[in-house]
Amino acid sequence: MGFLKRTNKKFDYQPRYYKGDGNPYKIEHKLDQFRKTAGKNRGLKNKFNDAIEDLKNSDKTVNKNLLIIIAILILIFLYIIDFDLSIFKRN
Repeated sequence: MGFLKRTNKKFDYQPRYYKGDGNPYKIEHKLDQFRKTAGKNRGLKNKFNDAIEDLKNSDKTVNKNLLIIIAILILIFLYIIDFDLSIFKRN
């Protein structure tokens, strides 16, 4: 049964002109260092708790600005489709 236990060949390739630190082929998102949920936490419960904590401690001005931008975009959309806003007024 020795023919079933094969190991993958590993190559120690070094790029010719790369003079930086670390592995240039490591796939990592640019903002992973700022996220708590992308860290070394294992398990669904720990990630969920970190996400809830991050949501509770979020920046309030960002939420306010986001709501303002969404409201402006909705009003522009309603203007484009020629929606009659007079239905919200009392007679």
